[in-house]
Amino acid sequence: MDIDIISEEENPMLHRTDVRFEIVHDEATPSRLQVRDSLAAKLDKGSDEVVVHKLDTKFGMRKTVGYAKVYETADFARDVEQEHMLERNKITLGDEDVDAEAEEA
Repeated sequence: MDIDIISEEENPMLHRTDVRFEIVHDEATPSRLQVRDSLAAKLDKGSDEVVVHKLDTKFGMRKTVGYAKVYETADFARDVEQEHMLERNKITLGDEDVDAEAEEA
């Protein structure tokens, strides 16, 4: 699986970089977590700092175009991203968030 960065756009207000990328793969479309880990390695970031939002593969093609948000720290990702996106990318909530949710229940 080869990842090529198409564009990077800085977003300093939210402490992140918006990244559009293209993946050429030999087998089936890679999973969101495989893409997240490969993109994190390519950008020299931690897996918890990368949130993959979109993967688009045309039928029968071995090329996928995607969109991800790369945060400065995992804490910024947890603060900004919606819960369902954090769940899809297997990014766990911080300990203080888990404790607060347990108290509310």
